Amino acid sequence: MDHIKAAIRTIPDYPKPGIMFRDITTLLGDARAFRAAIDAMIAPHAGSKIDKVAGIEARGFILGGAIAHQLSIGFVPIRKKGKLPFATIGQSYELEYGTDEVEMHTDAVKPGERVLLVDDLIATGGTAEAAVKLLRRAGAHVEGASFVVDLPELRGVERLRALDVPVATLVAFDGH
Repeated sequence: MDHIKAAIRTIPDYPKPGIMFRDITTLLGDARAFRAAIDAMIAPHAGSKIDKVAGIEARGFILGGAIAHQLSIGFVPIRKKGKLPFATIGQSYELEYGTDEVEMHTDAVKPGERVLLVDDLIATGGTAEAAVKLLRRAGAHVEGASFVVDLPELRGVERLRALDVPVATLVAFDGH
């Protein structure tokens, strides 16, 4: 995992002072690190029957699409409200100052399908928790969640595990 962690760029004070932004675009540009990350995100789920991968906008689309391709299964985009063209189902979640909402198409998953949730980073876990609730409302079983980066101080992994979702992360960074 050292190669994966080394391929992630840290940008201080973005998007605001005191934040250390963990930028995976450098990992995506490094073919060896990108391949290693995709393989490592799949590994904890070897032997599990997964029907679809759901990726959270936007970097989760890149990772989730690659994982779905590798597993030869379908991909479900989970987007911010108002971005999908067909009938949607939504789930709101709390932000520091207000609320936001994620959506997916009403026909994106069938009841009983087993889904792996994917994103680049888990911080507080609010968006991921909303995605889990959204998938469950649609009748899916969330087999697990996989992230490249964990910011453990923000306890997002704990939040998903409290929902009985197995969580795998590749690297952790102290601070946020």
